[in-house]
Amino acid sequence: MATTSEEIINALRFVNDPDIKKDLVTLNMISEVEVINNSVRFKLTLTTPACPLKEKIKKDCIEAIHERVNKDLQIEIQFDSNVTTVRKENVNVLPSVKNIICVASGKGGVGKSTVAVNLAVSLARKGAKVGLIDADIYGPSIPVMLGLKGKKPEVRLIKDKHYMVPMEAEGIKVLSIGLLVDDRQAIVWRGPMVTSALRQFVTDCIWGKLDYLIVDMPPGTGDIHITVAQTLNVTGAVIVTTPQEVALADARKAIAMFRLENINVPVLGIIENMAYFTPEELPNNKYFLFGKDGGKQLAEEYEVPFIGQIPIVQSIREGGDNGKPASTYARENEIVANAFDEIAANVAQQVAIKNANLQPEQTHTVLA
Repeated sequence: MATTSEEIINALRFVNDPDIKKDLVTLNMISEVEVINNSVRFKLTLTTPACPLKEKIKKDCIEAIHERVNKDLQIEIQFDSNVTTVRKENVNVLPSVKNIICVASGKGGVGKSTVAVNLAVSLARKGAKVGLIDADIYGPSIPVMLGLKGKKPEVRLIKDKHYMVPMEAEGIKVLSIGLLVDDRQAIVWRGPMVTSALRQFVTDCIWGKLDYLIVDMPPGTGDIHITVAQTLNVTGAVIVTTPQEVALADARKAIAMFRLENINVPVLGIIENMAYFTPEELPNNKYFLFGKDGGKQLAEEYEVPFIGQIPIVQSIREGGDNGKPASTYARENEIVANAFDEIAANVAQQVAIKNANLQPEQTHTVLA
């Protein structure tokens, strides 16, 4: 008796998304099921192109079909992605942006901007539409890190109003105050001027449709953080720290700030930068220069996910200085490539989990 598409769909009802804990059919992740002779084809739409569990889901699908329908069927799965969101289509600010992620730290010097750039680039490499705002008004570094130093964004006049067009680099859209002023010019602005400039980055800029907008926050806890939290419908924040206690103390303040009632931004997890030193010629050697597992312990202390570790590797520093992010240009260095790929996948995973837990019925809404 010939296999039917209904049998395939019923078998896939026994396969759960490992993060959302519901079956793939209920989540509308299965479509275009086709059975021809002994071959089965169908489309599986993931919640993000950066899904870290893609291979597990594929394996579970194949096993379910073989066990419940026919062990001799040849199975071909076409993967697609539709990044989840709980942001409404009618929000006033950035209505076509699905998720806004703040990359923050309690103090400077922990590599927050390096993480923000490489997170954005890694997500884009996996197929997501990504934007990056440099919200560090007083110390913008994104233009240098993305090779945009000295370049200026286009300004368009639309219905008697001027709009900035983000610049593009490494497959992402970028906007920074560093693109608007001379890099030798000090930004000596009071709080209201800073918050006004930041609002223009989101209200007077043509961002278009994005799966993720990464916001590189300044160090500390101040006006900009409050403005971002209260102006944007932020999906969540990622906290960057180094392992030593002096950095962890300030990271705790950043977590506490995002959890304040008038801010109320979910903390998606902790990233531990400069976790250990690994010489490129001795990739199996690890030297814990700043202490060991401080970020992991912080994640456990606050009961938030541990996103991953980034080692101290020369190519990461060189990439930032040369405008060539290590997540793209250091692919021959397996340690660096794996570190940023893992972080991008884990951040995307936490966003999908958070969206599903808040409003499961909207997890596959496509913004207009």
